Order: sequence, then C-alpha cells, then structure tokens
Amino acid sequence: MVCMCSLSMTKGTDMIKQERARRTRERVLTAAAEVFASQGYSRATLSSVADRIGMTKGALYGHFSSKRSLAGALIDESRQAWTSLRTEYDTPGADAGGVLEDVVMGFAGRLQSDVRLRAAVRLAADCPVLARALSDVLVEVHNALMELVRRAQRDSGFPAYSPRLVAHLVMIVMYGLLHAPPGRVDDDRVTGGDSLWRLLFDALSGADGPEVLRAGDDAVSGP
Repeated sequence: MVCMCSLSMTKGTDMIKQERARRTRERVLTAAAEVFASQGYSRATLSSVADRIGMTKGALYGHFSSKRSLAGALIDESRQAWTSLRTEYDTPGADAGGVLEDVVMGFAGRLQSDVRLRAAVRLAADCPVLARALSDVLVEVHNALMELVRRAQRDSGFPAYSPRLVAHLVMIVMYGLLHAPPGRVDDDRVTGGDSLWRLLFDALSGADGPEVLRAGDDAVSGP
C-alpha cells in the first residue's frame, strides 16, 4: 500500500511538472511571436525573448535550443490554425460558397487577433533559413483556397473566375491587412476587416468582371 501511495504521489508530481513546463512553453512561444512580429527574424534574439518574460537565457534553452527552433514551432502552429479552421467550417453538407467565405474571414480574423499567427506570416517574408517550411504552409493554404473556389463554382454558383487568381488575391488581401496604416474602417482592424472582405466577396460574386480574372483553364464554369 505504501508503494502504491508513493507511485501515486510521483505520478501527481510528474503531471504538475509537465503542466508547468507546458505553460512555460506557451509563454515562450507568445513572447517569441511578439518579438518576431515587431522586429523580424534577423533582428530577434533569444535574449530578447527571455527578457520579455523574465526568464534566463539558460532556462529558455531548456525549451528551445535556438531561434530557428522557436520560429519552426510557430510555423507548425500556423499550419494547425489553418487546418482547425477548415475542420470547423468545412462540414458535410455545408454550402461551398459559405465555407469559402467563413474560412477566409475566420483566418483573417485570427491574423488580427493571434500574434503567433501574425509572426508566422511575417516569418514567411524574412526567414530564409526556414523558407522551405514556410513555403509549404503557404502553398497548402493557396491550394486549399483554390479547391474551395472550385467547389463554390460547382455547387454554389460562384462566378467562373480563375481559382488560382482568386486564391492569390485572397492571400494578398490577408497579408495586406496586417500592414494597413492605422485608421478606422468600421473598426476593421479590430474585427478582422469584415467589411473589406464583404466588399471583396460581393465584387467577386457580382456582374461580369475583367476577362483577365476569368482567364485560365482551372476555372469551373458549371456542374
């Protein structure tokens, strides 16, 4: 019985340590994201990350061995964020056009509210040592958007614009919102640019647009 109690106490202690380590890792990732988002990859240092949360550099090494490993963890999270949004909105029987809008606006909203995701997007522009991993995530998002556009064209009457160009336009607008100058557009910088996205989707779903947007054999013109 004494042994069982001892084992139980040891297990409880281990769980507490694991939870403490998990919380510390989360704090480190958020601090790193704030530093990357504000300073960029090249100027960021592990010391600045540690100082931000009152941690010694040695303690930080216990969770991440390098600046590159910190950036890599944020990139992995960005892929998970995208996957979770698709899982949330792209449910069986859901209207394809609605899924496209919900996923895009949901991701844009996350970019505005989630510093970790914003940092990952910035890393896509200024982190050459992780260019391949970042490129893979962006290609994954672009391909998923193209698929959603094709489905919306096939099932929801979305106009037959080139899915490739629509996906590219959406990604440009998402990235651009992060760098828009301060100002008020119905508080879009707080709400994730909802009215801007509404304008974009209304424009895409409206009357005939420029032929250049309809070019390409990847558009779907009917069922």
